[in-house]
Amino acid sequence: MIKKVTGIGGVFFKTKNPEKTKQWYAQHLGLSVDAYGSTFWWKDQNGKECLTQWSPFKSDTDYFDPSTQPFMVNYRVENLSELVVELQTAGIELVGDIQEFDYGKFAWIMNPDGHKIELWEPVDEKLK
Repeated sequence: MIKKVTGIGGVFFKTKNPEKTKQWYAQHLGLSVDAYGSTFWWKDQNGKECLTQWSPFKSDTDYFDPSTQPFMVNYRVENLSELVVELQTAGIELVGDIQEFDYGKFAWIMNPDGHKIELWEPVDEKLK
């Protein structure tokens, strides 16, 4: 059996004004923000350094499509290609194709409630 979700890779949500939202969180909750939001670094059970990304998106983003929900959760996974095959075999809808960047591989699926879920096989070292 392949290892599946290993943690939360990100929490993404829509807002009317991402910059104002980031500054509010920085001022009132002490988040260190950048162009993408805020990055939380942590170590997994094996001591490997990992991250979770918090990111506000503009209200009119199409990044969450075809979901109409105002949020999307990114799950950290291992063996993304194998997991996608397993999910497709189970009849889970894949949204688009697997995409690969120097910081990891991504795939998107829909859950039974119509929420788009992002799956990420990270290369955390590239994000430091």
